[in-house]
Amino acid sequence: MKTPFEEELQPKPRKPGFFASLRASFLTGIVVIAPIGLTVWLIWTAIGWVDSFVLPFVPDAYQPEEFFKRIFGPETNINVRGIGVVVFLLFTVFVGWIAKGVIGRALIRWAEHLVHRMPVVRSIYSGVKQIAETIFAQSERSFETACLVQYPRRGIWAIGFISTSTKGEVAQKAETGGDLLSVFVPTTPNPTSGFLLFFPKEDVIELDMSIEDAAKLVISAGLVYPNAKDPTRPARPAPEPAPRAAE
Repeated sequence: MKTPFEEELQPKPRKPGFFASLRASFLTGIVVIAPIGLTVWLIWTAIGWVDSFVLPFVPDAYQPEEFFKRIFGPETNINVRGIGVVVFLLFTVFVGWIAKGVIGRALIRWAEHLVHRMPVVRSIYSGVKQIAETIFAQSERSFETACLVQYPRRGIWAIGFISTSTKGEVAQKAETGGDLLSVFVPTTPNPTSGFLLFFPKEDVIELDMSIEDAAKLVISAGLVYPNAKDPTRPARPAPEPAPRAAE
C-alpha cells in the first residue's frame, strides 16, 4: 500500500507537446477526409468516363457545350458532367424494355445466332454474358452467407463466402461421402481476388454476421469486427490486447 507521500512523489504524466498534438489532429483529419475525398473522386471519375464514352454518339447540336453556347453566347465554355450518364441510363432502360418484348427477344436470338458462328467473338461474348448475368441477375444472390473453413491446412481458420451447393461433375467425381459446398475464400485487403474451394458440408461453419460485415473484416485485415451485441449498429474496431501483468 502506498502512502500519500509516495503518491505525491510520483511524476505526473507529461502532456503531449504542440507538434504531437498537431500530428494527432492531422491524422484525425486524414481519417475523416480520405474516405469522403476518395468517394467523390471515384464518382467524378466514373461520370467522366461514361461521358467520354457516350457523348461522342450524341449529335453536335445536342452536346451540352453547344447548348450553353446558344443560351449564353459563343464564348461560353462550361464543362458539364453527367449528361452522358443520363443518356446511358435512358438508353439502357429503352433497350431493356425492347428486350422484354416478343420482337426484342426474337432480335436477340437472331443476333446471338450470328455471334455464335464467329469463332473468337462467340467465346468473348459468352464469357461476358455469363459474368453479366451472374452479377446483375435480380433473382439470385452473389453469396448465401459468410462462413469459417480450415484453410490452407487444419488448425488455421479463414473466412469464406458460401456461393452455392456444389453441383454437376465436380459433385459427382469428388471423393467425399456427403454434400459439398462451393466456398469463395477472399484475399486481404482485396476481396475481389481469392480461391474457389469445395468443402464437405460438415467442415463449413456458418457465421451469423452479414456478408457486408465479413467483407469489412477481410478488407480491414481483422481490425474491424462486427457489433455482435447490436447488429444494427456500425462495426466496432478490434479490442486492444490487455496489458501484461507486472512481474
